[in-house]
Amino acid sequence: MLAHQINGAVWKKGSRSNGTGGSNCVEVAFLDGGGIAVRDSKDRSGPALMFTPAEWTAFVDSAKDGEFDIVS
Repeated sequence: MLAHQINGAVWKKGSRSNGTGGSNCVEVAFLDGGGIAVRDSKDRSGPALMFTPAEWTAFVDSAKDGEFDIVS
């Protein structure tokens, strides 16, 4: 994915980010052509992680299933 493909993207924060003052959040953009970009809201001009739709779906499903939960 080239940088010009995320220029003008509409970035969204998760609904739970509003209570944190917006300083420790990630933002997600759903791009033309189906790609998904994720960036750090503190560094909007910095790098973005790029995912295919299948990769994004696998990540979201795993998060919902608790696969990434911190276990003490």
